[in-house]
Amino acid sequence: MENNHTSVLIVDDDADILEFLSFALVKDNFIVRTASSGDEALKIVKDFIPEIILLDVMMPGIDGIETCSELRAIKELDDTMIVFLTARSEDYSQIAGFSAGADDYISKPIKPKLLSARLSALLRRRKTSQQPAIISMPKENKNKLVLSNIIIDKDRYVVTVEDKEILLSKKEFELLYFLASRPNKVYSRDEIYSAVWDDGVIVGERTIDVHIRKLRDKLKIDNIKTYKGVGYKYEE
Repeated sequence: MENNHTSVLIVDDDADILEFLSFALVKDNFIVRTASSGDEALKIVKDFIPEIILLDVMMPGIDGIETCSELRAIKELDDTMIVFLTARSEDYSQIAGFSAGADDYISKPIKPKLLSARLSALLRRRKTSQQPAIISMPKENKNKLVLSNIIIDKDRYVVTVEDKEILLSKKEFELLYFLASRPNKVYSRDEIYSAVWDDGVIVGERTIDVHIRKLRDKLKIDNIKTYKGVGYKYEE
């Protein structure tokens, strides 16, 4: 692991987890501070602005979701990434976490090397997204989205990939347009249903999965990412 000296605040009410994660990250040259509650974390960030906050969801007092919302209200933390630590069964918490302003989540139990690699990857992704670039956000011209490798023309309901027009069904197109209109944002299933299928039609719970699979098959690009138990995003 390179000597990055990235600053991290770990927030968890379990002392063993704090010690375990702190040891692993310090060993990989991260600068680490810890907090055993949301209230303590809010006090620490008054004089310590970390690049990453690892935040447990289930904590006594104010839980991780509420703590995340309060952290996001602090202007000095605008550039800080918040990553939730969640049990594998906490799908609802993951959705609520993204709504509260989290950037990502990591499932427990956590392997030390995987944690360090995941945080380093998040930092690289953040740095890349902050660099000025034509492809960083889609260009929107009326009803047309122009991204790095795809053009989505809502007037004609046509998608162009590498100069080849791809015909999609109405719902496939609307799903793609919805995801691509805000690249890198993770949408929950409920948000997707409301935006794309809010027409009184009753659909099965696997409808989104089927449409996502068809989009991937037709477009032959890997920009549509799955966040298991949470939802989907178009990664630009």
